[in-house]
Amino acid sequence: MTRFLRDLPADLAGKRGLVRVDYNVPLDAGRVADATRIEASLPTLLWLLQREARLVLLSHLGRPEGRPNPALSLSPVAPELAGRLGTEVLFCAPCDGEDALRASRELKAGQVLLVENTRFLPGETANDEVLAGRLARLGDFFVNDAFGTLHRAHASTTGVPALLSPSGAGLLVERELEALGALERPRRPFVVAFGGAKIGDKIELMRRFAERADLVLVGGAMANTFLRAQGFETGTSLVEEAALDLARSILSAGEGRIRLPADVRVLDRTGGKGESVEKVESVRVDAIEPGMAALDIGPESHARYAEALRGCASFFWNGPMGLFEDPRFAAGTFALAEAAAEATAAGGFTVIGGGDSAAAVRRAGLSDRVSHVCTGGGAALEYLSSGRLPGLDALTERRRP
Repeated sequence: MTRFLRDLPADLAGKRGLVRVDYNVPLDAGRVADATRIEASLPTLLWLLQREARLVLLSHLGRPEGRPNPALSLSPVAPELAGRLGTEVLFCAPCDGEDALRASRELKAGQVLLVENTRFLPGETANDEVLAGRLARLGDFFVNDAFGTLHRAHASTTGVPALLSPSGAGLLVERELEALGALERPRRPFVVAFGGAKIGDKIELMRRFAERADLVLVGGAMANTFLRAQGFETGTSLVEEAALDLARSILSAGEGRIRLPADVRVLDRTGGKGESVEKVESVRVDAIEPGMAALDIGPESHARYAEALRGCASFFWNGPMGLFEDPRFAAGTFALAEAAAEATAAGGFTVIGGGDSAAAVRRAGLSDRVSHVCTGGGAALEYLSSGRLPGLDALTERRRP
């Protein structure tokens, strides 16, 4: 079984806790633009500080391709974290050097040390055992509270706990697992919504839910692929051509439980008399013309999908209903977010599966009106699909002393 904070030794005073957090946050002009992930880590950090542990934090930021990139440095996170944590946060680079080791050993009670981006080193994503050993020197015990990275077998997620004992999952990971675990035996009716671009990334989960859910709502660019698979004209819409057979197999497995949009919001660049104009309109799915690109579900579909959530006891959503970053194509996504909030108020258990759907719910100002917003979309999908995560498995196996 997975070990958690409560499974660590009772006396942590003076011990160095090496904590893997997820501070992959957006930066703007050298400042943290969205501190949601920092705030999510606070309960675990405070739990450990209250027990007088000395904390060393590991995280990645962006995709620096295994080499230092000043634009992706974690240094701006240190003052942001200090302000929210109410304690001194030191910063050290690189994450695996002698300076970091010395700083970890010299930490005073109540201090926190954040080390530089682990992905500045090529051994991180390669799960290099040597790098894992250098990172493991920074702590006396290990806690992984970076749910969004648990599906990655990296040095800081699976390599370190193979070398450092005791180890356990943090409070954020525990909350995520509880929320996702509730979907294994959901209260019914159970409604699922999938959006985003690619079917391939979600194929196993879609197949599973097509068989288990009472209703599956499909939107976003992936709806175009399903429509094309049914023989509809999709114009210049984004379609995953290689997934057409997959879409047909999912529709077959769903046995009528999969609902596609009845209408879509399109960008029409055809114009008239040879002129190039740009027009936005809503059309039924059987009226999409060759020059149109479907970029959101239409108003009739908004209403149908919202109605589907009324009275549902459980709801899971992954992927936006359209190109919500563009206000012209945000209505479908925000309508579903509002419907999820209303379902929650009516007693439903609602889980937003991370990634863009989580960003959309935050943008709509509804994060606190749903039951749970996952901090990692990829990890949530893999856990729901297989019930396992590499970073989680690393916390359950017997460790070397």
